[in-house]
Amino acid sequence: MPGPLAVTFGEPAGIGPDIAIAAWLKRSELSLSPFYLIADPAFLAGRARRLGLTVPLAATTPREAAAAFRAALPVADCGVAVTAAPGKPDATSAPAAIAAIRRAVADVLAGEAGAVVTNPVAKNVLYRSGFIEPGHTEFLARLATEATGQPVQPVMMLWAPELAVVPVTIHLPLTDVPRALSTELIVSTGRIVAHDLKARFGIARPRLAVAGLNPHAGEDGTMGAEDGAVVAPAVRALRAEGIDARGPLPADTMFHPGARMTYDAALCMYHDQALIPIKTLAFDHAVNVTLGLPFVRTSPDHGTAFDIAGSGRADPSSLIAALKLAARLCAREASALAAAP
Repeated sequence: MPGPLAVTFGEPAGIGPDIAIAAWLKRSELSLSPFYLIADPAFLAGRARRLGLTVPLAATTPREAAAAFRAALPVADCGVAVTAAPGKPDATSAPAAIAAIRRAVADVLAGEAGAVVTNPVAKNVLYRSGFIEPGHTEFLARLATEATGQPVQPVMMLWAPELAVVPVTIHLPLTDVPRALSTELIVSTGRIVAHDLKARFGIARPRLAVAGLNPHAGEDGTMGAEDGAVVAPAVRALRAEGIDARGPLPADTMFHPGARMTYDAALCMYHDQALIPIKTLAFDHAVNVTLGLPFVRTSPDHGTAFDIAGSGRADPSSLIAALKLAARLCAREASALAAAP
């Protein structure tokens, strides 16, 4: 059996602690797999009091978390005393968030946790502390590379039962996207998506729909050359490797119900091309999944919501979906390992 899920509390001034507590309170009702929260225990107890909730906390190690989970919320100390108030990050916010991520990755790579589930961080708060990565995904990749000695290309997939999307370029200004996009990047991204859909999601022959960059996928070059010069060769290369990929496709006709039935994941050329459709279809239950890592990582598909932190109004639905998907992927990996000769 895989170990318990390692859950980070994210930006402590945000809603991460609130939704983690809310998810634990629904553990029996939703049959959630055991997890433990990496946080400052004193801070977490204070947040629970602010929310008016009676939440027993159990100081724990990963090995003890499953046994404690039914009666108390297992908490592993992140090692940083947090003083941030709801909605007001302070100098302790970034060190605590980073320490929790480091601990989660170390636990899963040591085989003590089954997966990493991260709560939202505030990138601007991290940047002010000297954090050099663009975000969670790149930091997780660096930690994995440092621990294993193997280079990692992380791929962000937003997943929901209705739709799975992958932005090939992520947090870039729109003006920078054409320069950042390359045939090689599309091919390597598609290769990782196809591999992980097969290995972790159990899809025997993943089908990839590849969006064009320009309106109408370039309209035969009359609306931009990139689709013919960059995207189309990538699709041909993926198909040559035996991957069921098609495109470039006009993005404006890729996301209606009939179109979604024809593929398992959509590769999109930039952030909003991917995230607008999935947030329209599955705003409260989409999950951020990082592919290409040597471990399972999921996250809620929303931000820190400073304006409602500590108010009791935060919706834990996306975190619950992230916990359920992480448990499902872990169970499948464990089953596949057990069945291997």
